Amino acid sequence: MRRRFVRHAPVTVAVVLAVLTAGASAPPTQPQAPDPAPPVKEPVAAGYGGAVASVDADASAVGIEVLRRGGNAVDAAVATAAALGVTEPYSAGIGGGGYFVYYDAKQRRVHTVDGRETAPRSADATLFQENGKPIPFEEGVTSGLGVGTPGTPATWDTALAAWGSRPLAQLLKPAERLARNGFVVDETFRSQTRANEARFRDFPASAELFLPGGRLPEPGSVMKNPDLARTYAEIGRKGTGVLYRGAVARDIVDTVRAPEVREGATRVVRPGDLTLRDLASYETVRRYPTRVSYRGLDVYGMAPSSSGGTSVGEALNILEGTDLSGLSESKYLHRFIEASRIAFADRGRWVGDPAFEDVPVRGLLSQRYADTRACLIRDDAALTSPLAPGDPRAPRPCASAGRAAPTTYEGENTTHLTVADKWGNVVAYTLTIESTGGSGITVPGRGFLLNNELTDFSFAPADPAVHDPNLPGPGKRPRSSMSPTIVLDDRARPVLALGSPGGATIITTALQTLTGVVDRGMPLVDAIAAPRASQRNQPTTELEPGLWNSPLRAELQALGHAFRQNPEIGAATGVQRLPDGRWLAAAEKARRGGGSAMVVRPSGAP
Repeated sequence: MRRRFVRHAPVTVAVVLAVLTAGASAPPTQPQAPDPAPPVKEPVAAGYGGAVASVDADASAVGIEVLRRGGNAVDAAVATAAALGVTEPYSAGIGGGGYFVYYDAKQRRVHTVDGRETAPRSADATLFQENGKPIPFEEGVTSGLGVGTPGTPATWDTALAAWGSRPLAQLLKPAERLARNGFVVDETFRSQTRANEARFRDFPASAELFLPGGRLPEPGSVMKNPDLARTYAEIGRKGTGVLYRGAVARDIVDTVRAPEVREGATRVVRPGDLTLRDLASYETVRRYPTRVSYRGLDVYGMAPSSSGGTSVGEALNILEGTDLSGLSESKYLHRFIEASRIAFADRGRWVGDPAFEDVPVRGLLSQRYADTRACLIRDDAALTSPLAPGDPRAPRPCASAGRAAPTTYEGENTTHLTVADKWGNVVAYTLTIESTGGSGITVPGRGFLLNNELTDFSFAPADPAVHDPNLPGPGKRPRSSMSPTIVLDDRARPVLALGSPGGATIITTALQTLTGVVDRGMPLVDAIAAPRASQRNQPTTELEPGLWNSPLRAELQALGHAFRQNPEIGAATGVQRLPDGRWLAAAEKARRGGGSAMVVRPSGAP
């Protein structure tokens, strides 16, 4: 059997990046430039010529090289995303989907692309039910049943056709080279592989790919994925149509409908019903972004099918009436937690795929409605969850509109990248395959994992008497929490852009980071690093250890808040335009092993 994922002796990151960046975006007819000095993985960088922030140094280096060679922010975002498909295969890749938010500096407008996965045409509200009852969640997660039509390749096509300046074939070359030549395994990659080891061993293609020689990859070793390199090369030659109507599409459908499971495996692996027609009919959607005004800034986000833009926007509107800058840390966190709780109560009742649901986006984002919800918040006592939703169609102060809808589980291992270029264009792009490792199923011979995004649907209504806007349907997009966000000033110029992975915690991570910068005056890198809280209309609020072990927890418990510990929430990245014209890129200091922030020129002049 052909070895697909090869383990070699340890090498340095410098060696890999030198191979990667040499001529990363140059057309084949041009001579390759000398190898640049390999970048160091740092959480913050500032300078001129553009900026890239992602979770991975290899991927950020690819984006920077595209910018250095004259590409724009869209080009760099696509190239960075393709590289993340190599180095972060458990978080993203061409087997998944996502949301692309773009600021056009020339037009001073924000545009978005909905590249969310879609359910098969055969799907209905009982997709994850058997004999009238929901199947075990794990049987949806690790199955063909949870796989939706991938949207990532189509997102790249849409974004490049509208705003790019380089062909996809050229932008895939650095990632193709990275897959062929390899990347250095770190402890985060090894630990994520270990978490998936039992699943991967049950699928021969995944075991061969991610457990070379039957063993976990060692930190410091170099991992190669020649199958993915060949797949990228084929897409580069033939276009993304090969993944929706060609040979790759056939391989995806065959894998979903009849997953290859090792002999003797006891895992229940349900087949899916994805068809070639489902893939051939897939389309991205250009949507109007969400927008709210906050402290004199315009905050743009992703509209449904994502709930990120409406939930972050509603929470900001709720907080607008309070001067968060003058509050103590505990009072600030109290207000932040309560605004999050309310926004999630409304999200659960109202937000789904707008092709199937009448989502009252304008009402959810109106300041008038937010004011009727903000009056629920008391300074001396916490609200309790699950909290009932309000009605944005007919807002009444402190009123509810029916029973609460619980927050469904969403996989947390997504990834986010943020890019700015020398012209002032900005991209905030969140992409995913859902759970860590997606479905666990690799397309044989193709080198990428399939998503399990359909498990973001509700398996069944939590309450038969309450309408659930997130039940499966034919061609329907499952509700997401991805929250790529771009903030503009009063002259429609970019101030800040950010996003994060983390399932439903993405919304609270984006909200906490935004208020940390805008209200609390924190440097972006410190706002990203700050210990997080996440309340999602649940009985308890999740706290990272930095807050769990803080006296703040007791102060908040005295108000009636209840908590549970979460070791790590999200892994944000962002870019910020500084007053002197420089771009600042920021990423995590520690989460997921730390992120990678880079700029084209750390010094010099604009």
